[in-house]
Amino acid sequence: MTPQAIIALKYVACIALGYFMGSIPFGVIIARRTAHVNVMELGSKSTGTTNVLRTAGRKAAAIVFASDLLKGVLAVVFARIIMGISYLEVGDFGFGKEFGLVLAALAAVVGHNWSVFLKFRGGRGVTTFFGGMIALSWPTALLGGELFIISAFATRFVSLASLIAVVSTYALMILLTIRYHWPLEFLFYALVGTVVIVVMHRGNIIRLLSGSERRLGDKAEELQAPTPGEGKGKETLTGRSVLR
Repeated sequence: MTPQAIIALKYVACIALGYFMGSIPFGVIIARRTAHVNVMELGSKSTGTTNVLRTAGRKAAAIVFASDLLKGVLAVVFARIIMGISYLEVGDFGFGKEFGLVLAALAAVVGHNWSVFLKFRGGRGVTTFFGGMIALSWPTALLGGELFIISAFATRFVSLASLIAVVSTYALMILLTIRYHWPLEFLFYALVGTVVIVVMHRGNIIRLLSGSERRLGDKAEELQAPTPGEGKGKETLTGRSVLR
């Protein structure tokens, strides 16, 4: 096997490892263990931190947040180990180790959103995206995280805060690439990650524009015992609002 073929396999390994790590459904696992609920049947049915917070509580949400963030970080860390000092030439183009790191980080986001363990369902990828960004460009991730916190507290819309954070992260990466010549691969990661997250929030965007988006602090619907005449084992829902 030629050296170039070996390097190509390293890229494939980065993608496979990143996707596998991203696919681990921490939201489902932790919510079941701590609160005995299935987040995929409650609230927004997302496996992300926000839905876990509203259906399983703060403790579970904190663990899920850290776990999903770590998925993105570790995907890049392991990819860096796999790639070493590698450079692949394809015609007039060359791809270095940074490309492998970005592929791993993007694969982790894809795995989180479309997990093989959940029949290709999952979350919206925001936390895992920023985990990857921490490992690639921590100053950019820090700014994005600060903007998320400020926006979430100011508007109480987690979805809007997420969109502001990822778009701002991409904008900052453009400036860093132009001014300080940061790797174009990192800009590619910010762009693709932002597009994926915006697409995953399309329903939220529609609700934000129509004024029907739910706010941070509302609680997810709770299951209650069936009322007489509804049939054995049937579950009904209270009128409490469901958050995404």
